[in-house]
Amino acid sequence: MSTSTPFRIGVIGGSGLYDIDGLTDLREEELRTPFGSPSDSYVIGRYGDLLAYDGRPVELVFLPRHGRGHVFNPSEVPYRANIWGMKKLGVDWIVSISAVGSLKEEIVPGHMVIIDQFIDRTKGVRPVTFFEGGIVGHVGFGDPVCMTLRRMLVEASQEAGAVTHDGGTYVCMEGPQFSTRAESHLYRSWGAHVIGMTNLTEAKLAREAEISYATVAMSTDYDCWHEHHDDVTVEAVVAVIKANVSKARGIIKAVTPRIAAHPGPAPVTGCMQFAVMTAKDRIAADRREALAPLIGRYL
Repeated sequence: MSTSTPFRIGVIGGSGLYDIDGLTDLREEELRTPFGSPSDSYVIGRYGDLLAYDGRPVELVFLPRHGRGHVFNPSEVPYRANIWGMKKLGVDWIVSISAVGSLKEEIVPGHMVIIDQFIDRTKGVRPVTFFEGGIVGHVGFGDPVCMTLRRMLVEASQEAGAVTHDGGTYVCMEGPQFSTRAESHLYRSWGAHVIGMTNLTEAKLAREAEISYATVAMSTDYDCWHEHHDDVTVEAVVAVIKANVSKARGIIKAVTPRIAAHPGPAPVTGCMQFAVMTAKDRIAADRREALAPLIGRYL
């Protein structure tokens, strides 16, 4: 690969994180995808004078998952278009920043949790695969985040001065309503650590796109299980989010050089090589075209 081709790292921002400081040569890229329009235009910028392990300049590709102005609810986010667009732009690593509710006493609002597992409580409203309409693929998902990137994020979060929990299970619910008290206690009985509405869907699609993906979960509240704290409200969540955003930016700043220094392809590269079950001569031309940026070399 030419050293003039940028080494690109994707950042998907959640509630409260709608931009990244410190980028130069900023520009926006609007994409149309076979899966509709992404949440917003992609903001691309050079990350100082940092070079990747192979000498390429480093760029960040930022996308607010809910759109600028927060216009998509969790079920409406165009997840497939968002991830497809990242891959089309040359992104092989994605850092996801997400606001969550805490299900553990020790995960205090303001703390960061670097997720290692998920539980799916969505209801089938949102598409969660690129493989449909005549092509079937099954990818391994036992470890749903990239463990290499997750370890980098633990170190970066600690370096940024955040109180950091190394590992945790994220319950992904449909929303947009918050949990009932009975649900919140149920998730706690399962040993889950935090609850949110978006990240598992992204993680599934990123794995199919062979993108190394990991989550920084920003605790904003105690959901509604905690009898000594008020039930979760938007007002309370937003107040903690504002305080957390500067920490999130610090984590991005600290993790970027770590990712850039990782030698060779992203760790999940190749995971789809044997995942497609459909006979190649039965895959329609439109499916081949739609999936070309993701796994075209296998088709």
